[in-house]
Amino acid sequence: MLRIAHIIGSRLEPAFSERLQLLAHRNAVDEIELAPEHLDQQELSATTRGGRELVISLPRHQRLFDGAVLMLDDNSAIVARAAGQRWLRLEPRSIGDAIELGYHVGHLGWRVRFEGEVLLVAIETRPEHYMVRLGELFWSRRVGMSVLDEEEDQRRASLK
Repeated sequence: MLRIAHIIGSRLEPAFSERLQLLAHRNAVDEIELAPEHLDQQELSATTRGGRELVISLPRHQRLFDGAVLMLDDNSAIVARAAGQRWLRLEPRSIGDAIELGYHVGHLGWRVRFEGEVLLVAIETRPEHYMVRLGELFWSRRVGMSVLDEEEDQRRASLK
């Protein structure tokens, strides 16, 4: 049983993406698939797709996320994947809109990740609920919005 005490980084970070790609060509990247509601857990047990048993116990300041690198060495890697995770892609039209969007999203406590100047929010309910919460930012078209499913998100990540 492998014990994971912290997240090393993101599969999208340049420091990890090249190494993971090389390991993937050798079929040496294993994954744990987590339901979106398990991503907020600090402690859990999981089994990778390859059958490896893990005990994850993270510090309070870390949260699991889709693409979290949990283990990486010269021979293998383990990456967390969110099963069926969809993302709301929010693109502010100006710096002022970005600041206001960041304020609202932070205040609401939504799980996010960044992709350049775009904010991605993990969808945990109907997308319409997010539109209502963003109110005027969305209705006045100060923030563009689209939904990415897991397949589209993976395709976009592989293009980086």
